[in-house]
Amino acid sequence: MAERYVKVYTRFNRIWHWSQMVSIMLLFFTGARLLGFHQIGPFGLAVTVHTIVALALLVLWAFATFWLFTTEGWKQFVPRLTGLAEVARFYAWGVFKGEEHPYVKRFDRRHNPLQAFAYFALKMALFPLIWISGLLYLTYGVWGDGDTNSVLLTIVANLHVLGAFAIASFVVVHIYLLTIGHGFREHVRPMVTGYDKVDLCPEGEAYFEKQGKLKPLEN
Repeated sequence: MAERYVKVYTRFNRIWHWSQMVSIMLLFFTGARLLGFHQIGPFGLAVTVHTIVALALLVLWAFATFWLFTTEGWKQFVPRLTGLAEVARFYAWGVFKGEEHPYVKRFDRRHNPLQAFAYFALKMALFPLIWISGLLYLTYGVWGDGDTNSVLLTIVANLHVLGAFAIASFVVVHIYLLTIGHGFREHVRPMVTGYDKVDLCPEGEAYFEKQGKLKPLEN
């Protein structure tokens, strides 16, 4: 096996990632305004921006889901128990002792077991919670009884806020993990350039060389 720079993130991967990041940050900011955490900007404008960005992000997620299934990219997010304990121990203990990361990244498994588990929970639980509660809240005038103080509407709103806080916690942990190990720049660069370090067998190296998806490590 040889470590090489391979183009593992397509243009769509990167557009999807950064568009999602910007959208989520806007939703956090406008959502905080709606909850009264800050007073920056008019309340009505925050409602409008929050709604438009949320619907645009929902469309992006729909396209991304279609893309993941048609390209079989969904397999990257299937969690596995093998190596999970070792990776969890590394982040809880080994990283502070200067140990090497126990997971060796491969082209077909870019995410370590802990990452895969976290992304799976995000996509299968938290995102659907946000989608469903947000759409129910937005369309309450259609299916509700018109009472803005109803218990059902309160439950929907609280579930939406709970999901938002859970996603915010994920973002904080995600950014924190980018700062450890090889450093923030090294972790972020693959999602900018598309190239990341992976271990390749000779056959894989020859294949990606032919596809024009390799570049020297020194670059």
